[in-house]
Amino acid sequence: MDQAFDAVLFDRDGTLVQDVPYNGDPARVTPMPGAREVLDDLRAHGFRTGVVSNQSGIGRGLLTAEQVAAVNVRVEELLGRFGTWQICPHHPDDDCACRKPAPGLVLAACAALGVAPERTLVVGDIGADVDAAVAAGAVPVLVPTGVTLPEEVERAPRTARDLLGVLELVR
Repeated sequence: MDQAFDAVLFDRDGTLVQDVPYNGDPARVTPMPGAREVLDDLRAHGFRTGVVSNQSGIGRGLLTAEQVAAVNVRVEELLGRFGTWQICPHHPDDDCACRKPAPGLVLAACAALGVAPERTLVVGDIGADVDAAVAAGAVPVLVPTGVTLPEEVERAPRTARDLLGVLELVR
């Protein structure tokens, strides 16, 4: 595998697991096709992995931080341990520095993993994920889903057909 990258960061909902809006129930966590295989392969080749996820349900009063943490525990039970979890709990109107498309989550994850942003791949399913990676100086990869807008696909610097396609970008 290409050692141009030291870490791969993933968006959670719609990228690693099926998107269930404002999910606070660990029983509703379903991995995306290929997620476990991709993560096992990356980890076996020495890549650090992390999750960067907007969780505005907390700021909106729809979820508690404890519910989000319980869902994240279930994600790790299904997909293995991540080196860092960076979560933005803020409401979109809070104008925080961490909510994607701002770079805060990506920069915090890179710092936690001890990697340079430019040696980090950020995988997500919407334009905000791509924009956060670019703003942080990381390398974005868009994996389109049914909610990805056509214009987000058109302006993404790189795309992968699915999570398994991400491996081709680091090989």
